[in-house]
Amino acid sequence: MPKVGMPDIRKPQLVKATMTVIERVGLHAASIALISEEAGVSSGIINHYFGGKHGLLEETMRSILREHGATVSKALADLPKTAHKQRILAIVKANFDNYQTQGCVIKTWLAFWSHSMHDKQLMRLQRVNEMRLLSHLLIELKAIFCESHAQNVAHAIAALIDGMWLRAALSPEGLSHNHIESIIENYVETQLLAQQTQY
Repeated sequence: MPKVGMPDIRKPQLVKATMTVIERVGLHAASIALISEEAGVSSGIINHYFGGKHGLLEETMRSILREHGATVSKALADLPKTAHKQRILAIVKANFDNYQTQGCVIKTWLAFWSHSMHDKQLMRLQRVNEMRLLSHLLIELKAIFCESHAQNVAHAIAALIDGMWLRAALSPEGLSHNHIESIIENYVETQLLAQQTQY
C-alpha cells in the first residue's frame, strides 16, 4: 500500500509504468530501475512510498480491481433491478471491457495470478476479487433459482469467465469478445430454460 502523502498524480503514473514494463519484459525482469525510468521518477520515490516492487505490484492490482469494480457498478446501475438476465450478462461483459483486455492489463493480470499463489497478501486480493464476482452473480441468480442451484450456476459462470479470459489471453489470435459473451450467454439461457421446464 502506498504511504499517506503520496501525490495522487504519481499513483496512476507509477501504475501505468508498472504495467507497461511488465508487458514489455515480464514480472521477474520488471525491476524498480526500469519502472522508475518508464515513469520518469527516481527509484527512491518507489521504495519510499511503496516499499519496493512488491508494494507497487499490489497497488497496481488494486488499481486494476478498482477500475473493474467501477465498470461493473456502472453497467448494473444502467439496468432495472428486475432485469436479472440482462444484469448477469452485464457482469459478464464487464470482465471483457476494453480496459481489462489491453495488452498491458492482461499481462499484469497473468503475472498477478501466478505470483499470488506464493504471496498471502496478493492471494487475499485475488480472493476478494473472486468473492465480489460471485456476490454480484448471486444477487441476480437467487432471484431466479433456489439457493443451492444459484450457487452452482454462479460458480459455473465465474469459471467460464476465467477460463475464456485465460484462453483469450494466451491465444496468439485471441478470441472475439462477442464470441466469448455468446458462449456464456448460451449457458445462462440453457439454465433459464431448464428452470422454466420444471414448472
